[in-house]
Amino acid sequence: MAGIWTMGELLVEIMRPKAGMELSETGTFLGPYPSGAPAIFIDTAARLGHTAGIIGGVGRDDFGRCLLKRLQADGVNVRFVEEVTGGSTAVAFVTYFEDGERNFIFHIDGTPAVLARFPGDGLEEELKDAPPGFFHVMGCSLMANDRFRKELFKAVDFFHHRGTRISFDPNIRPELLGSQDVTEVTEPVLKHSAVLLPGVTEIKLLSGQGTVEKALETLFDNPVLQTVVLKRGKAGATVYTRHETVDIAAYPVDEVDPTGAGDCFDAGFLCGLLEGKSLHECGQIAAAAGALNASAFGPMEGRISPETLRKTISP
Repeated sequence: MAGIWTMGELLVEIMRPKAGMELSETGTFLGPYPSGAPAIFIDTAARLGHTAGIIGGVGRDDFGRCLLKRLQADGVNVRFVEEVTGGSTAVAFVTYFEDGERNFIFHIDGTPAVLARFPGDGLEEELKDAPPGFFHVMGCSLMANDRFRKELFKAVDFFHHRGTRISFDPNIRPELLGSQDVTEVTEPVLKHSAVLLPGVTEIKLLSGQGTVEKALETLFDNPVLQTVVLKRGKAGATVYTRHETVDIAAYPVDEVDPTGAGDCFDAGFLCGLLEGKSLHECGQIAAAAGALNASAFGPMEGRISPETLRKTISP
């Protein structure tokens, strides 16, 4: 099937075992769990049967091996994941609260997760016989530091100019964005994006508009943009093109861990597009992937496969 590539931070998560445990308190953690929004995304695409690859970096340590072992087992091409001697794999410490809110402590900046460089000629050779259908960018990857963001911009230009469609999930994390200007961080990707997958707050931030309707008008001024998928979590999603609006219902599950559900949603939607599915079918695949991931503990531990998706969509 047509391929999907991404570039971004690879990390492990160390998680509190139950809701309501502050990170400031001495107590139990579980993990390491393979994670990082780009890793969750690309692993899902591979499990759904698509050629999938990621560009990134890990330390030459046990956490790095944890990540690479999982990605390789699920069929992800990790040739362009650099193992760095003397640098530790990135880590996020995570806790949840009863109201669904999360708190993160990230150890990313200065780690191999954001020191990777765009491989250029090596990737050209790798993809010469099979250019991917999509190159996917996560906004959180753009917010790590200036140097890594520039490498991601190089990747976007590389794929865009070779006919690969760019997809973009803004995934704006205030704890990573800090005082950076949203437009400056996202515009070089947004202008090339054919598929955009924001939340309600994000679509307003990206467009500078106060309503979803005005935001869509502004964003569709970009002739490259084909599809906007507005994600609303448990309330479902709506797919917009210039000529069509499709509402997508969420699949009810007993939520265990919402981390990564949106990343799996993205992968499911793009896989559906590459398979020639209708927008409604793409939305169903995406919603099912997100629901399955949210029903398991760990950021990419949902039992996602073509078979489990079919059972979720048509029980």
